[in-house]
Amino acid sequence: MWAENSVFYQIYPLGFCGAPQENDGVTVNRISKIADWAGHIQKLGANALYLCPIFESDRHGYDTRDYRTIDCRLGTNEDFKQVVNTLHDRGIRVVLDGVFNHVGRGFWAFRDVQEKKWDSPYKDWFHISFDGNSNYNDGFWYEGWEGHFELVKLNLRNPAVVDYLLDTVKYWVEEFGIDGLRLDVAYSLDKDFLYRLRSFCDGLKPEFFLVGETLHGDYNQWTGEGLLHSCTNYECYKGLYSALNSMNLFEIVHSLKRQFGPEQWTLYKGKHLMCFVDNHDVTRAASILTNQNHLPLLYGLLFGMPGIPCLYYGSEWGAQGDKHQGDDALRPSFEKPEWNDLTDTISAMAKAHRESEALCWGDFHDLVLTNKQTVFQRRTDNERVLVAVNADSEPYWAHFDAGCGRAIDLITGEEHDFGGGSELPPYSVFFWKCQ
Repeated sequence: MWAENSVFYQIYPLGFCGAPQENDGVTVNRISKIADWAGHIQKLGANALYLCPIFESDRHGYDTRDYRTIDCRLGTNEDFKQVVNTLHDRGIRVVLDGVFNHVGRGFWAFRDVQEKKWDSPYKDWFHISFDGNSNYNDGFWYEGWEGHFELVKLNLRNPAVVDYLLDTVKYWVEEFGIDGLRLDVAYSLDKDFLYRLRSFCDGLKPEFFLVGETLHGDYNQWTGEGLLHSCTNYECYKGLYSALNSMNLFEIVHSLKRQFGPEQWTLYKGKHLMCFVDNHDVTRAASILTNQNHLPLLYGLLFGMPGIPCLYYGSEWGAQGDKHQGDDALRPSFEKPEWNDLTDTISAMAKAHRESEALCWGDFHDLVLTNKQTVFQRRTDNERVLVAVNADSEPYWAHFDAGCGRAIDLITGEEHDFGGGSELPPYSVFFWKCQ
């Protein structure tokens, strides 16, 4: 599967492109801005792009009106086709947000129910009771997603709904040539629908990638044979920043051992979960870390740990964004990409990750672990890489058996000699490939 040795870049198009917050019905080609950033994405070292919702919606994209028309605030279907062609020409795969759990109140089938009530052929597309009323005084009650009644929950037990959504995915592949889907709130989706979707996509396009948004619980519920290829690793997302803020690297390393360690009870050995330090729903990394010297280390852990790394637009140069200021603060429009020392480091790490068999597919074994330092090993039959992090402001001598006398740092390209261990400078991160 191509995604297993990829680095993803995530964009929230409505915010990124500077679209109006409310759908004003005016068609403007803003989505071409994504193509303008293709060179930056490629230079950064990412070779796959995950796009948050781009289809016609009431407001923020997750309240879909029409699955088969690009949101007018972003442009037209033809505009998006040109974007995908540009990305593909640069070797960048494209994954779209599949928002299949719910739709907006402006969704065409729901509007038909509002108009015709019992006489609508689409009344069973939703969870509706004509014995009640909604907060919007529709004359019937319906189920909203987790109490958000602007998000109308679809009835995924209705074969007509499933057929419509699968036909939609086929349309996206045939019309735009997309390479996969990120499934919004995958933890809420009917499991039979997930099995059906996986089977359909396997026959639709070779190696069509399916990754689900999952928060807590056993990720094996949604990934594996016949289900999704991957899901979001929120457990380690929290551990990454929290371990550095509390200067307790035991937190993240113990999570990684629980998920990918050598023990028989390890939960996700052999699986490739999508890992990240921030996204469109959470406070940006530069805003949540209490020590800005830890930013390169945070990304070092991200690219060194098992999984598929995903970068959120703007965070590669340390953009700020606080969830407490609302979602819009997390989804801004930047005039152009920036590049600084952090971006240089992330680019080098992304290249190292993509080109290293051990970092993409290797097992996980910890060698050194203190509150402020960690050294862990990623290994396959053909390659061994040691990931070393010192989160302290003081140098630290790490005692461990490297298993080799010499290594090359995949981040800097510099040679390194071991002597019963290695000195780790303050605020340092290394990817040592053993020679």
